[in-house]
Amino acid sequence: MIKNSVRKHIWAVKPYKPGKPIEEVQRELGLKDIIKLASNENPLGPSPKALIAIKEHLIKINRYPESNCFYLKKALAGRFNLTPSNFIIGNGSDEIIVLSLRTFINPDDEVVVATPTFLIYEIQANACGARIVTVPLKDFRYDLKKMKRAITSRTKIVFIANPDNPTGTYVTEKEVLEFMDGMPKKTLVFFDEAYFEFTKGLKDFPRTLKFLKNNNVIVARSLSKAYGLAGLRVGYGIASEELIGYLERVREPFNVNSLAQVGAAAALKDEDFLKKTIRTTEKGKNYLYRELNKLGLLYLTSATNFILVDVGDGERIFNFLLKEGVIVRDMKAWKLPGFIRVNVGTEPENRRFIKALKKVILE
Repeated sequence: MIKNSVRKHIWAVKPYKPGKPIEEVQRELGLKDIIKLASNENPLGPSPKALIAIKEHLIKINRYPESNCFYLKKALAGRFNLTPSNFIIGNGSDEIIVLSLRTFINPDDEVVVATPTFLIYEIQANACGARIVTVPLKDFRYDLKKMKRAITSRTKIVFIANPDNPTGTYVTEKEVLEFMDGMPKKTLVFFDEAYFEFTKGLKDFPRTLKFLKNNNVIVARSLSKAYGLAGLRVGYGIASEELIGYLERVREPFNVNSLAQVGAAAALKDEDFLKKTIRTTEKGKNYLYRELNKLGLLYLTSATNFILVDVGDGERIFNFLLKEGVIVRDMKAWKLPGFIRVNVGTEPENRRFIKALKKVILE
């Protein structure tokens, strides 16, 4: 039987289930007017500059993409005052996670993760045969002191989502400095900063790029969220030249398509769109906070573009909202069955979500 040929580590893997796409809900429920607030996407759409660049490049899609993402790396290097060899480009920042695990993990090596946090860390570490060491959140925040104490001589990677998904909380500069002090050189520290752009106003948010010189740190960021390019799948890792060189050995050629490359390079230059996104997000969060307060619902103040809300029975609320044409995220997979996660939408979308939520909460 073919199942007997499956690697034993794969049996420990629970496939990741993304937020329901609009098209799937249309098919299942026969609804036409649907809004999606489940996957932390940018409600304003993609960067206009990215769209222009993509349209201009369409005529060239008969050619393979530039394998090394030269121009995108050059744009990033100029942005961060680093060299192109300090960057690796991925099919979303998820691929940077996968490449790091493929590069450093041997079966039974240890990987330290928080719980609950971004599910991909544990899923892909299991696929590599790693031993997963989990450290519970403390008051819905990463407990870096306990995570540091969990590190042993067999620990290869520690994953830190900052800000975290699904809580939206973050660890501070002081906490990270204490965590990094005396960190074993053979332990890779992976800072996942997919929501970095939403933290600009936080004075105590850590400046992790200073640790690149340690040669055991990767900082991953994404263009899926603030820049509105989730459908193109573009993320990048920043690390020392040596560390990037190891990751490049396992990266597939042509892993980032040509439209994604030119779109991402253009989006990085679109400061007006980024500022508009941040303003829309902050205004939307404040509106949602006020309305959730009126409903007497507990939630976590977020450093991202989404909010984790305690609704008592997340699956029931999720299913009710779905029938109202509002897609949010049920948190059962994160072992938070009482919660839903909702990302900030446009003003009409936010109001529609609150209207539907009131309908079920006050019924």
